[in-house]
Amino acid sequence: MTRRVAIQMDPIASINPRGDSTLLLGLEAQRRGYTIYCYTPDKLTYRHGKVTARSHQVTLHQNPEHYYDLGEAIELELDRVDVVLLRQDPPFDMAYITTTHILEQLHPRPLVVNNPASVRNHPEKLFPLLFRQYMPVTLVTADVNDIEHFRNQYKDIVIKPLYGYGGRSILRLKEGDDNFHALMETQFAHSKEPLMVQPFLPEVKTGDRRIILIDGDISGVMGRIPAEHEIRANFRVGGSPAKAELTLKQREICEALGPVLQEKGLVFAGIDVIGDYLTEINLTSPTGMVQMNKLYDIKLESLFWDAVEARL
Repeated sequence: MTRRVAIQMDPIASINPRGDSTLLLGLEAQRRGYTIYCYTPDKLTYRHGKVTARSHQVTLHQNPEHYYDLGEAIELELDRVDVVLLRQDPPFDMAYITTTHILEQLHPRPLVVNNPASVRNHPEKLFPLLFRQYMPVTLVTADVNDIEHFRNQYKDIVIKPLYGYGGRSILRLKEGDDNFHALMETQFAHSKEPLMVQPFLPEVKTGDRRIILIDGDISGVMGRIPAEHEIRANFRVGGSPAKAELTLKQREICEALGPVLQEKGLVFAGIDVIGDYLTEINLTSPTGMVQMNKLYDIKLESLFWDAVEARL
């Protein structure tokens, strides 16, 4: 019997077919004979014990100029598929969290990857707090006085929104920056959420790493080099991929995370380290597979589906 996979994702027409990890995963599933459906999070519905999604069967192509064909929209009963891939991009807001509650009504049969309860309970910047021995000194607060004291102590700091993504709204503030109070007023005028504050790590220029862990095992790694005059190495803001090796400390971090990820049903994780410090554990929609495949002539998507099928 043909297996079926439903992919919860952003509109397929909006993705970058030359670098999108979700498309790569879908193409590999198709090569393995899966029937593939895709739907956007707003089409997910819970109705008295049934979880459905207004979906399209999709045929994928490796041609970036014509990378998909959609069938007619159908009301897909998600308990009749084998795998649901949770792959829409953040922001990790209440709409995102609500989808994890709905998908939790399904898991573990069908298998939802990643486990929706674990994704919900482990936001990407807060999950590392469970491994604080590997993190830089970290402050999480909405108290401006605490942030100011932290800056006075460490002189050169980075401020991050807890639930952002892709390097958005990350600020670097140095000692004596007169914009501090104005920036704090602007930040908290729009949101009451706490911020994450850490010392600036100069290693970001050469030591930023994205590491892919599949079922807890190190499967791929690459360096991310920031663009000139940037502190952020994210590809969205001009970062470049590069071959990289892991230090002993970075391997130690991965070995500490691996069993925890396995236990929590987090089959696919992308962790970020700067130098020998853990900064993020990406679970919602990890990326970087296409770039790693090109750098090392590997097929991470094949390792992913091997791990998924081992759990089916």
